Amino acid sequence: MKAPRASCIRAVSSRLLLAAPALLAVAIAEPALAASCNELSGIRVPAAAIALPTSGARVTSVTPVPGGGSAPQTFGPHCDLNVEIAPVDPSAPTIRMRIVLPEQWNSKAMMYGGGGYNGTVPNVAGNVPAGPVDQPTPLGRGYAVFASDSGHVANPINPGDFAWNEEALANYAHDALKKTRDTAMHLIEQRYGQPPVRSYFAGGSTGGREALAVVQQWPKDFHGAIALYPAYNAAALDLQFGRITRALAAPGAYPSLEKRAALLEAAMQACDGLDGAEDRVISNQAACNARFDPAKATLNGRPLRCPAGADSGERCLSDAQINALKVFDTPIRFSQPLASGERGYPGFNTWGTDLGRPGEGLQLIVNRLGLNTLQPNYPMPVHGTGFAEGAPYHSGFWDEWVRYFVTRNPTFNSLTLDPANLGPWQARVDALSLRQDVNQTDLSAFVANGGKILMAHGTSDQLVSTRATAEYYRRVQQDMGVGQTRRFMRYYEIPGYAHAASTVFNAAWDSLSALENWVEEGIAPKRQLVTDTVAVPGRTRPLCEYPAWHKYKGGDVNNASSFVCVRSQKGQH
Repeated sequence: MKAPRASCIRAVSSRLLLAAPALLAVAIAEPALAASCNELSGIRVPAAAIALPTSGARVTSVTPVPGGGSAPQTFGPHCDLNVEIAPVDPSAPTIRMRIVLPEQWNSKAMMYGGGGYNGTVPNVAGNVPAGPVDQPTPLGRGYAVFASDSGHVANPINPGDFAWNEEALANYAHDALKKTRDTAMHLIEQRYGQPPVRSYFAGGSTGGREALAVVQQWPKDFHGAIALYPAYNAAALDLQFGRITRALAAPGAYPSLEKRAALLEAAMQACDGLDGAEDRVISNQAACNARFDPAKATLNGRPLRCPAGADSGERCLSDAQINALKVFDTPIRFSQPLASGERGYPGFNTWGTDLGRPGEGLQLIVNRLGLNTLQPNYPMPVHGTGFAEGAPYHSGFWDEWVRYFVTRNPTFNSLTLDPANLGPWQARVDALSLRQDVNQTDLSAFVANGGKILMAHGTSDQLVSTRATAEYYRRVQQDMGVGQTRRFMRYYEIPGYAHAASTVFNAAWDSLSALENWVEEGIAPKRQLVTDTVAVPGRTRPLCEYPAWHKYKGGDVNNASSFVCVRSQKGQH
């Protein structure tokens, strides 16, 4: 059944304006839905409603869901829709999306980004990345929330194999974002009889890249974005993954979980106190980067380097392992710039980052997103996050990219491709960089639409370099001006936080409330706090605007009020 046209809704609204005040108050508090949940079943979205080419979309299932959840993260009754967006190429996969439409709508929409090579639909009933545990999720706040698999179903063995198909590759690069958003807008209007007043985007990693993609390419579609640990220059990052992978694949170069635990502890002993507090969180990361050298460091008073550099124990590092880790710490420089303009990719904050160590529970996720358990080789060992044992995530990502995106040869040995000197593959990587690197810095059209960006990145991210995000922020400042940038953008670095999850400091931040206040009330973010939910549950730290870092001033070491944001020459990367 079709929903009433918007003109009918406007007519009803006009009649309500003539009603008694009491009736009007009820009508405003509980707006009538233009279509019930069941009336949305089977609805088709015409291709003309979607700005990029598709064959239209259709609702494949509807499920009325009663209210539920556990306080404070409760949610009201809502309609849960599964949708398929049909491709133009009949051999391309559909885009699968999901949208939840609450009965008590707050007149706003939220889109979630994906992760890695995507291929699954994010949990639209869940939270924003690193979201707070003491506040409702967007659905619980009354948002219409939607997301998609970006146009393919993930293959658990070879998650990059979708890139054989050009339309699927374009969808993953970013086309699916626009197609999903436009489809969602059509369905929201069918449900409520009007478009959302505000729309926001939230994502981390690949989803963080997608957050920056939508504000750069479709600046009027969203009023605000939360971009966490964004892999914005994805092709450049892939090439750095290749450099790291080749270093780890060298004979004797791959450090075990126990050796990585020793490295982390040595860095803690050297750098933890640089912020004034020995709290197992390295806040002055830049100072640690400058002073720590694994070849000269000590662990419990003994050299971290194994005697004579030989691999002689699990509590020390050989020269081969130290050399590989120094590759992780240093940038890649390309023999010629990519077509996207990227000239290289920074190193990682290796010293003090949890690259994996013995442990269970959340630590297993940290390990899988780090260097995992198996040395890179050819053929590449299994590398999906669903495997208990596997190659480093970086290495698996590189291997998939080389075999399916670059060479399109599934038997190609990715270890033989030099990421700094691409040779015959330069043109192909250039083309991919134009698709995948989302690095535009002129955001004036987004700003003119009232848009705001909150960007944050953990200093201990082992998968996307914090230094790269800081570099993008500085580029925006350079191109748009420091003052203008501050009027629409904030960038925070979170000490101890790794990629999406951490057993050192697992961040929870009410970024959505901060973004709502900025966009809707004109109240710029001030005195933002981040809470640890794992290592010391409930401890708080101030979120410091880059390049500041938090320094201990005295008091309860678990309370943010005991720290002050400071800047120094060593506060920058």
